[in-house]
Amino acid sequence: MPIPEMPGTPITALVTGASSGIGRATAVQLGERGARVVLVARGRGSLEAAAREVRAAGAAAVTVCPADLLDEDAIRAVVDSAVAEFGRLDLVVHSAQVMAYGAVEDVPKEVYERVVDTALHGTATLARHVLPVFRRQRAGHLVIVNSLLGNVTAPLMGSYVAAKFGQLGLARVLQQETRDEPGISVSIVQPGGVNTPIYAQGASYVGSTGRPPPPVYSPQRVARRVLSTLDQPRRVVQAGLFNPLITAGFRLLPGMYDVLVGPLLQKLAISNDRTAPTQGNVFSTHEEGNATEGRWRSI
Repeated sequence: MPIPEMPGTPITALVTGASSGIGRATAVQLGERGARVVLVARGRGSLEAAAREVRAAGAAAVTVCPADLLDEDAIRAVVDSAVAEFGRLDLVVHSAQVMAYGAVEDVPKEVYERVVDTALHGTATLARHVLPVFRRQRAGHLVIVNSLLGNVTAPLMGSYVAAKFGQLGLARVLQQETRDEPGISVSIVQPGGVNTPIYAQGASYVGSTGRPPPPVYSPQRVARRVLSTLDQPRRVVQAGLFNPLITAGFRLLPGMYDVLVGPLLQKLAISNDRTAPTQGNVFSTHEEGNATEGRWRSI
């Protein structure tokens, strides 16, 4: 059910991954709705820049909370401080993620595991601290930004595919485990290619950086899909025109899919940049690269 709003009281929303990409675009749109917004990401500098945009958009209040999703104590403190400051927590948008390109045999163990941990264990950490708050309130909405690659596979993206397949499974479990409380909603949003900095900032062991595969959507467009679940909660929302077709091909024509996906990925999802092997921002934020949009043309 939609989040109940008390007359004259703005909703309180917490956004992870708020310093860049979809998370930052979502935070700005929450500001446009007059929400009280708690911004969470690893780097303070880019969070402060995002906070200025959210305030300018019209937010009732903005709080900056630098924290790593894999730091249990830090996430507990963020949730506790948000509730202490605003009295409640109505919406949590979980958008934080890192990425790595490379064959499974080529991606270093620690990089592979960090990509998977960020999605899987980061989501579980957040849920452990957010859902008890929702239960006390008997209301709340958790939106998990997943991916088309939670439904299909792609070579050279094994760590990210494993991360998003696992996150999707966990999110579905959270939906099942909160069925006993009608006031709690858990929604999954699955974007396709989005014009954000994540592709250029990811780890890479393929000699080049990545790029979003077409059709490339703007982060603002995906943010609107995220926030559409507030007014009409849904279990799974696609944010990509061809997502259902690609998923159908993966499931119904696996042989043909496997023949096509490798060449198409090389042509459409790997850029022409040349780079030495790099860990990118997997282990620490690169604040200079954080922004709402990347460098690709989007619709």
